[in-house]
Amino acid sequence: MARKLTQREVRILIFGGVSALVIVALHFGLKGLDRWGEVRASLKAARRQLETVTVDPVKQAALLSIVPVAEVPELEEKQQFLVRDRLYEQLKKAGVKTEPLAILGTKKKLGLPYDVMRVKCSGKCELPQLLDFLAASSENPHLVGIEELRIRCDTKEPPEKRKQIEIDLVVSAFVRRPSIKPTALGGK
Repeated sequence: MARKLTQREVRILIFGGVSALVIVALHFGLKGLDRWGEVRASLKAARRQLETVTVDPVKQAALLSIVPVAEVPELEEKQQFLVRDRLYEQLKKAGVKTEPLAILGTKKKLGLPYDVMRVKCSGKCELPQLLDFLAASSENPHLVGIEELRIRCDTKEPPEKRKQIEIDLVVSAFVRRPSIKPTALGGK
């Protein structure tokens, strides 16, 4: 038979239940507070370490200016026009008189998600113009590299009169395979 609890016993039970809840909350709350303090301390240490690594903005801008720019390759049909147009613009800007650019075809590289397309160019220019083109070639986001560069000059003339040189240039660019999506290569 159950007896009815007195007012005092009800207050003791409520006080005991609230006390148990407070003890459990403090136990887990203090653990969380300790963990929060550790995380804040490690974050502060990481920020201090990051401040020592921070680079001067002028130095960073200089470094970024020498890093070549690259774009995600397109399918061969589109990439041919992009490479050819940009290469022609650069040659024209440097003052190199060129014959029409020729696409030599693509080479398949095993284990890579892209192919390599080669473009051949022949032209006439002066040596400083060629050097200007070579210096600016890293600005072309489509070019991978210069595969071949042949320089010829007229050896019949004396060295001081040899201003015009003939060049044969072969550059390479990446071409996306049709089965690969641009997102797999890091693009949009």
